[in-house]
Order: sequence, then structure tokens, then C-alpha cells
Amino acid sequence: MDRNNTTAFIEAQQYSNFILENLHDVLLPGSMFRNVSDFNTGTVLDIKTVGSTAIQDVQEGQPLDASDISTNTIKLYITDYIGDAWKISDELRQDGTQLEQLQAMRAMEATRAIAENFETRFLQACNAGQTDGAANTVNGQAHRVASSETDNLVTLDHFIQMKLAYDKANVPQAGRIAIVDPVVEATINGLTNLVNVSNNPMFEGMVTEGFAKDHKFVRNIFGWDIWTSNRLPKGTLGDGTTSVTDGVANVFMSVLDDNTKPVMGAWRKMPSVEGWREPSLREDHFATTGRFGFGTQRNDSLGILISDATKY
Repeated sequence: MDRNNTTAFIEAQQYSNFILENLHDVLLPGSMFRNVSDFNTGTVLDIKTVGSTAIQDVQEGQPLDASDISTNTIKLYITDYIGDAWKISDELRQDGTQLEQLQAMRAMEATRAIAENFETRFLQACNAGQTDGAANTVNGQAHRVASSETDNLVTLDHFIQMKLAYDKANVPQAGRIAIVDPVVEATINGLTNLVNVSNNPMFEGMVTEGFAKDHKFVRNIFGWDIWTSNRLPKGTLGDGTTSVTDGVANVFMSVLDDNTKPVMGAWRKMPSVEGWREPSLREDHFATTGRFGFGTQRNDSLGILISDATKY
């Protein structure tokens, strides 16, 4: 007997027990925004804000003038209602193999897709917290900057400019981070005049240990811990002076504490899986849903640096 006269006993195709999964990058941690805990009902939360007061010169025998203080409210909306669904037929259960592993991986992919959408919406909320096509100045310094360099590339001067803007806005030195596109990292890696740069993250404890271990840390430049993300907002973006057609909004923020974080967010319904049986269709159905929302709670600790999304 050989392969020529025993072809009926040769299996034409074999399937490995190993299932190839999608490759995913590490998600940004939830500690980068203020998780609002007092938002249990309704779809809109009003949060009170208080301005500053001015000191007077006192003269002997003269009363002090009563002065008011500015107050306002900011709003947080539950805006996103997302989900995913899948089903398994009885016929597949009868004829298939490794279905338990496939079902578990399908649920994991659904959870992962929701987490990626959540992170994308968070970064979009950072960009939406500013007025596009304007400098968004705070204390005379722009917090929205579009690169006017050749090919709209990022330079070290942009990090100096953002540092000055945060210094003038009285944002604490500790906890300053920047989330940039990998294209920007490639530009930084090609710079030859790197000064005041560290290859060690300074504030890794403030962005959780797991994030510091697994996510891509670039380096610290002028007090900014630089991290990368592929989910930053893209499109035609500008600062009122320069407009970048194929631009990416690199996000600068403070994550020192809940008072300095520029973005707040809340889950109305955490993602959860429900299952039910459809007897007439002979199918098991599953669905994952979640509701959440983001809002900007302060503009002085938020910065956007616009650069080209593809060139470096």
C-alpha cells in the first residue's frame, strides 16, 4: 500500500486545535478621566463651578467693598448606547468542534470592541472639548496648536509651547502626559537635537502600573510623559491660523487627580452579556450592551497639538 492506491484513507485537510486571535494593542487606563460617581439616574448631570476672587487694598477707617464671585455649571451627558450580538445554531453545535472555545473568544472580542469604542470616544471628547479653528487661549497662551512646520511635523518647540501654556494656566508640573500618534513618535525618534529628554516615565504611578508596563512609552520631553495611541481623532483640524487637512489631534492633559483631569465620564450601564433561547429557530442568542458618556470639565488642563497623520 502506498499513497497512490490508498487515497481514500488520506485526509485532504487537517485543522489545528490552535485558534489564531486578532492582535490588539493595550487600552488606555480609566484613570485618565474623572469617573463620575454621583450620576446614578437621568441623562444629564449638572456640576457647579466656582471662579476666582480679587484682593482689595485696605485703608484705615474705610469699609471693604463686598464683591461677588462667578459661578457656573458644566454638563455631562449620557450619549452613547452601544452593543454587539451573536448567535449559535443547534446544527452548528451538532456538527462543529471547539465551539466552547469559539464562543468564549467571540465574547472576548465583543468586550474588546466595546472597550476600543470607549477609548476612541474618550479621545474624541478631548478634541471636542475645544473649539476647532481657534487657539483656545488660557491666560494668553494657546492650548490648541497646529504645526506650521514643513509637512506639519511635530518639533521640540511644540512641547516647549505646551509646557508654557500649562505653566501659565497654573497646572501642576506632576501628572502631565501627552498621547500622540505613532507617526509622531517616529518624528520624535528622528530628532537629533533632543534636550531635556528622559527615557524613563516620571508619572507612571498616575496612569496605573499595568499601563506603564504594557503600553508604548516613548520618553519624557520637557516634563511631558509621551505615550502612543492609534485611536486619536483624525481629519481636517486647525487652530485658527494653520489648518491641517490630513491631521491628527495629539492630546495633552493632566492626570494628577480628579480636580486637574480635563475630561469626566460615567457609565450608565456597564457592558454585560445576556443570553436567550429561540426555540423556533433552534438558536442560542447572546447580546452585549453598554451606555456611557463623556464631557469636558475644564479647559485649562487640556491641550491639543495637531500634526500630519501620515508624514514623519
